Order: sequence, then structure tokens, then C-alpha cells
Amino acid sequence: MLCVAESLEELQRRIDDLRTEVQRVVRAGDPVRLRALRADLRRADNAYYAALDALSVSEDEPEPSGHPGTLLPVRDQVHQALTLLSVPSAPKMIVAVQDAFFAGELSASQLASLRRDEERSFRSSPHARPFYLCSALSADRLVASRGLVSVSTWTLSRRVVGPLSPRVDFLTAGIQVAERITRMPAPTLPVLRLLWRFATSIPDAGESFDAIDAATVANAARSELEIHQETDHTERESAASRARLQLDEAEQLFGSALKVVSRSTAPH
Repeated sequence: MLCVAESLEELQRRIDDLRTEVQRVVRAGDPVRLRALRADLRRADNAYYAALDALSVSEDEPEPSGHPGTLLPVRDQVHQALTLLSVPSAPKMIVAVQDAFFAGELSASQLASLRRDEERSFRSSPHARPFYLCSALSADRLVASRGLVSVSTWTLSRRVVGPLSPRVDFLTAGIQVAERITRMPAPTLPVLRLLWRFATSIPDAGESFDAIDAATVANAARSELEIHQETDHTERESAASRARLQLDEAEQLFGSALKVVSRSTAPH
């Protein structure tokens, strides 16, 4: 069990590094290098999900006492879904991905206090865990963006949300979901419903549920993503630079606290 968990963390770091490099190569305009990186990323993704499946199976096997084992803890299920999506996401989307792709019972209500628990854990014992479920940060005020969950191992710029970021992240998540489906021998109905959820909001991604195609959805999302990605990246990098200067380590994960200025102390 410990060996599998450690391999998951190593693969997660490799996937994060590869995705960062993919973004850099896209901006540099190197199609040969990009194809090689995407192939490496697909292999790393496949290895991650294989290790995750092995962990899930071992969790479900009967224990020596005869009592059934439990499913992955809530925080691990959330991390699992966020790893697939690869962007800060709302609880409803996390639950939808978990329901469609993975075994487990996850509800949006279970995520309500999770971020606060993670923050308390980090502040009491920083870096004791391999990862923390944290906040996305608003690019303007560097406070926690309400309703968006992120992962501490992601780069700060990836966890910042600017004006274009919701659309960029939606398209990115759509690509991730679609590419995952293209590797499935027989997509289930919940998986196809999730894909259709993306397709209905992406131009030229598909005209009907019955004829939906994952590759078409991914290509349509990439076409629109090219329009917004560069500007969004610049805005996120700028906000991330400010965050590194203005926020301490915990605030970079969970957001700064807004300070209310009273009328008596406000400048005239």
C-alpha cells in the first residue's frame, strides 16, 4: 500500500512538470517537441491511473478481520478528480468527474469544510502531507476564490484565477476529460454525459449527444484555447509574482485575509 501511494506522488510530480513544460513549448511554437511531450504526458497519465486503480482495489479488499476495507478518503478522491481535470475546479465538477471515472461516493457537501481542515493542518504542521487541497487565488486581491478547489503541488500561477481563467480552465478541463475518454475501450453513459456537459459550451464540439466524439470535443476546445491562453498566462504570471512578494507561504495556498478599515482609521 505504501509503495503504491509513494509511486502516485512521484507520478503526480512528473505529470505536473510535464504539463508546465507543455505550456512553455506551446508558447515557444515548437510542434516537434510538443508532440514528444504530449506522448510522455499520456504515458505518465496512464501510469498514474494504473497505480490509482491498484490503490483503489487494495482499499476495497477484505481486511484480515473479515471486515470490508473503506474507499479512498474524501481528500484523496478530490485529489484524484483534480488530477484528471488539472485546473482549479468547483465541487460540483469534482463530484461529476469522480462519479463518471472513479469508484467512490463523493458529495459536494463533503467538500464544504475540507479546505478549512486542510488549512488548519498546514498551519499546525507545514508540509507534513505530500499535498494539500487548497484555494484558487483571485488575481486582483489574492484572496481565496470562493468555490474553487486547487492542489498545493501545482505552480502558483496555475492556482491563480484571472479574468480569462474560468474559460481557459473550462477548456483545459474539457480537453483532459476528452483525452481520457479517447483512451477508454468502452466509455460509460456517465462518462459520455460529462463529455456532453463540456461539448454544449464549446463551439463546433458536437451537435448531438448521440453523435458525440471525444476527439472532436478536444480539438474544438484546443482551437478556442489558443485564442485566450497567452493573455491568460500573462495575467496569471503577473498575479503570481505579486503573491510571492506579498503573501506568506500559507497565504499563497489559502489566500490572504481581507483587512477591513474602519471609518475612524480610514484616511481622509
